[in-house]
Amino acid sequence: MTPTEQTVAHRVLLVDDDDAVLAMMNATLTGKGFDVVAVSSVTEALRHITTESFDVLITDLHMPNPGDGFTVVTAMRHSQPDALTLLVSGYPDVQSAMAAILLEADEIMVKPFEVGRLAELVRAKMITRRPASPVEKERVGAILQRCVPAVVGDWLARVKQARELNHIPLSDDERTGHLPRLVEDLIVRLSKPSATAKDSDAVISLAAIAHGKLRYLQGYTPAMLVHESRILQVTLFGTLQSNLSFLDFSLLLPDVMTIADEVDAQLTQSMEGYMKVMQKTAAA
Repeated sequence: MTPTEQTVAHRVLLVDDDDAVLAMMNATLTGKGFDVVAVSSVTEALRHITTESFDVLITDLHMPNPGDGFTVVTAMRHSQPDALTLLVSGYPDVQSAMAAILLEADEIMVKPFEVGRLAELVRAKMITRRPASPVEKERVGAILQRCVPAVVGDWLARVKQARELNHIPLSDDERTGHLPRLVEDLIVRLSKPSATAKDSDAVISLAAIAHGKLRYLQGYTPAMLVHESRILQVTLFGTLQSNLSFLDFSLLLPDVMTIADEVDAQLTQSMEGYMKVMQKTAAA
């Protein structure tokens, strides 16, 4: 062991649900002078990330569910952005299949790899790695505001894949004409102070009511209205997932609750508009 290795004891969080692999990497890194905290679950890893400081994170990708390692890396990125992050995967094509994860992890190591060289890799990365640039955090509403075109495009793509919705021949404009206004209503709601003690702080959405009336005339059923509303929620949360590095996590939970409440309120108003037209048509 060199003098440098003796004096620099970088703290490493090691995460792997394979006890044998975990013990092997732990012994290797500890023997090279690293201060290692080894855990076998995502829950343990997240607890350590929120209560301790680390210089390095080394985590397996599958523990036991695909994407678990990404969860750990993302948490470390937000909590300790200057930490070196290395992701371990057993997939040989990981460089292309997990390209998105490269935005979060500093290095992806494909199994099997030579454990004995792990310490050398970590030290080399620690020397060459530049401190993470600070990212300005945003509220959910601000993220959605700049992503409205992406939300509309993603929602339309999901709708086109839903057999229950795309059997009615409509143009893209006819399908999405209402959507930007509904998202804008949601953004306005998100810009208001935190929710009160009322059951819902939603306000009347003229766009939602008009949407319900139009969908009746286009031949939608009530079940189809519910389905496309569910797709909207999935799309909105997917947009947030794609912008994790910008999110202000201190305000994320109330904003997510507001999204769920507002989308449900818009669906209720769309259903009311739908029923009014249906009743008027029946009466005529």
